[in-house]
Amino acid sequence: MLLAEIAEVSQAVAGTSARLAKIDTLAAALREAGPLEVPIAVAYLSGELPQRQIGIGWAALRDGFPPAAEPTLTLSEVDSGFSVIGAVSGKGSAAARKSLVSELFGRATEGEQRFLFGLLSGELRQGALEGVMTEAVARAASVPVADVRRAMMLRGSLGAVAAAALAGGSQALHTFGLEVGRPVRPMLAASAATIEEALAKIGEEESQAAVEWKLDGIRIQAHLAGGSVRLFTRTLDEITGRLPEVVAVLANLPVRAAVLDGELIALREDGRPLPFQDTASRAASQDAVPAVPLSVFLFDALHLDGADLIDLPDHKRHAELARAVPPELLMPRLVTSSAAEAAAFFRDAVARGHEGVVVKSLDTPYAAGRRGAGWIKVKPRHTLDLVVLAVEWGHGRRRGWLSNLHLGARDPRTGGFVMLGKTFKGLTDELLTWQTERLLALEDRRDDWTVYVRPELVVEIAFDGVQRSPRYPGGLALRFARVLRYREDKSAADADTIDTVRALAPG
Repeated sequence: MLLAEIAEVSQAVAGTSARLAKIDTLAAALREAGPLEVPIAVAYLSGELPQRQIGIGWAALRDGFPPAAEPTLTLSEVDSGFSVIGAVSGKGSAAARKSLVSELFGRATEGEQRFLFGLLSGELRQGALEGVMTEAVARAASVPVADVRRAMMLRGSLGAVAAAALAGGSQALHTFGLEVGRPVRPMLAASAATIEEALAKIGEEESQAAVEWKLDGIRIQAHLAGGSVRLFTRTLDEITGRLPEVVAVLANLPVRAAVLDGELIALREDGRPLPFQDTASRAASQDAVPAVPLSVFLFDALHLDGADLIDLPDHKRHAELARAVPPELLMPRLVTSSAAEAAAFFRDAVARGHEGVVVKSLDTPYAAGRRGAGWIKVKPRHTLDLVVLAVEWGHGRRRGWLSNLHLGARDPRTGGFVMLGKTFKGLTDELLTWQTERLLALEDRRDDWTVYVRPELVVEIAFDGVQRSPRYPGGLALRFARVLRYREDKSAADADTIDTVRALAPG
């Protein structure tokens, strides 16, 4: 299958807002792909790389490449080329990768180059999200979508599931099962603004629900078999070798085989969490004797000693977990029918320095890889009114719009502004159009990629927390910042100060 065919399908899918039309178009393309091409096609049409990261950023692509006159690149050739690029390492690797990228792009037509650019930049916005692609796989293979979802839950790779479905139908999908040692995608939580809203979403306003701490840590899936331990992240990457202290703790559990879900976090001696960077850097390091060990908090069991538990309701899974795991390794949990008690538990979790809570239905099975109504996270939402200091031109789908905002807090001592980071999240097409016109009117100067503006426009930003950052002069940055709205009713003098931001940062 030619890359040009996938690029055309991507363009067609992006050009329609009708969900059924997207599914039909994707299904037709999957039926045309060869057996080895199906996983690649599924990944590309979902806007993802099978290799995930290959070390190619915007800088390697921004100058462009002379396009080929005719399409000749096949999906397999592109996939192989990306694998070769991703494997380059050592001295001179940047130049070698750039040369390989130039060679690959040089074989692509203009339309194929646009597609590859969007794929590598993460801006291939075509509306083929996982739910749509899952239904497309089911339609292409003429199998029930429930069979595809379950196989996806257990296998973790929609590409592999699609290949099996197209080759062997439902019978092939039913061969997928939970295997200790092969990670499954974690169950995810939806969001609510309040405890009451969360209880309403799971339908537990008048009956019991579980409420657990939500930590600002690293989600972990632990696979235990015959005394060995393997640890996987929420993205299914194995990090066992980096965390000997966690392996040591879990290896002592009195179980023969298990798949456990939990969280790792770096704590102070008083039990309060250290900044998220301490947890993240520990999980990324290779230190045999860590300066900051990670603590283990387990909250679910998918398998225990030969029995799969994913189809059991939450209260039964947790009962099995509690029988196998000592109390000190369990996530703090309250089962209550009182919204007031749940709210008090939430306030206590936040007071201890944690992100919030997860409200769980006691009847929900483990819906791996899905964000359903069985788990609802509740966090106190932080917002700040900040000043736009500059903005970068968008690329890919946002080409021609000013997109990535540079955000600053007011410094009352100097009268200037302290940059806290950038964001392009939360911007609709309408807002992109408006801010491009508005910020160009405030332009002070520019370079090739950035327009620097007079610090006059105030924007309300939601974020999940404040972290240390040597990248910015104030030493702080916002985590997961996103635009809520512009505040033209406020002047820059009304913006929040850097002192307010420092008060939100962990000590």
